[in-house]
Amino acid sequence: MSILKSVESGVLTLKLNRPSVFNSFNREMALALQEELKSASQNDEVRAIIIIGEGKAFCAGQDLAEATDPNGPALQTIVKDHYNPIIELIRKIEKPIIAGVNGVAAGAGANIALACDITIAKESASFIQAFSKIGLIPDSGGTFFLPRIIGSQKALALMMTGDKVSASDAEKMNMIYKAVVDEDFENELYKFANQIAKMPTRGLGLTKKAINASFSNDLTSQLALEEVLQTEAGQTYDFKEGVNAFLEKRAPEFKGN
Repeated sequence: MSILKSVESGVLTLKLNRPSVFNSFNREMALALQEELKSASQNDEVRAIIIIGEGKAFCAGQDLAEATDPNGPALQTIVKDHYNPIIELIRKIEKPIIAGVNGVAAGAGANIALACDITIAKESASFIQAFSKIGLIPDSGGTFFLPRIIGSQKALALMMTGDKVSASDAEKMNMIYKAVVDEDFENELYKFANQIAKMPTRGLGLTKKAINASFSNDLTSQLALEEVLQTEAGQTYDFKEGVNAFLEKRAPEFKGN
């Protein structure tokens, strides 16, 4: 199976599983990840999602053997049908999605990690905008997310040179949330995901929706959206539970709805 999945304590782990080719994407794995993300969006038991790689790499991007196969999908098909739906699903699913970057994240692999809500990486991991090395442009949302995260000059420099960025440097330039020493990586990743999964999932999803809209809204439009989403959040069970727990001086027990 190209995607391995498991659910524990509300955390769904989706593991890219082509370790012999550093988890590079082929059509099978891209479509499988799309289906798993769609399923997770409808599963109330899932309150946080981790995307991680099997073996030494997170994801080396596109499997070039497939991309250059005369009988394989065209480059346009790979971008349009494989990667674009993955990025749109990651952004539209109103649940926290965490990239656990356990090794190299290159090309589309790097940009999938950056499209996630929060990225936590091993210190030994690295991020590479590898497209320029083969005469292509960054896809999978790279030209959208990276300049917004680190600024256009740094983004362009990394995209044009294809320079490798260590996880520690990625954290320093605010490309990712956190770099973690290798031996603590998995514990820290799941500790964080479990914490997020116990929080008010609906409220977190609406927060994500507001952040997404802020990229294109002006201030007045964003304030109006906050009004709408805050009203929606105020109608949830978790809002009532949070208020009651505060007044009763106890820890809340959120249900995610």
